[in-house]
Amino acid sequence: MKKFYHLGNCTTCQAIIKDTKVDQKGFMMQEIKTESITPAQLDEMKALSGSYESLFSRRALKYKEMGLKDKNLTEDDYRKLILEEYTFLKRPVAIIGKQIFIGNDKKNVAALAAAVEKL
Repeated sequence: MKKFYHLGNCTTCQAIIKDTKVDQKGFMMQEIKTESITPAQLDEMKALSGSYESLFSRRALKYKEMGLKDKNLTEDDYRKLILEEYTFLKRPVAIIGKQIFIGNDKKNVAALAAAVEKL
């Protein structure tokens, strides 16, 4: 399976798509604002990543707005928040078979590009 979860209007996601060419390698592209993540999809991401927390973005504006930085969140909280608000998913998320690539840090994007190149 090759799946890429992203935000269409996110310039960082657009740059990663362009640099890695995932859109030309047969990936199923899911724009998470217009096509919400299902509980099953999120559970699959968690199974590959090890936790919902690893998929959670603390950069989302609502993180501060909702006062979440002052709370001790559980795995159930992270799951619920990501399903309720697409901006809480750390983006992009790419899945290639049993490999998952989460977020946009340079090391992660380089690993994704290397994996895509092997396809």
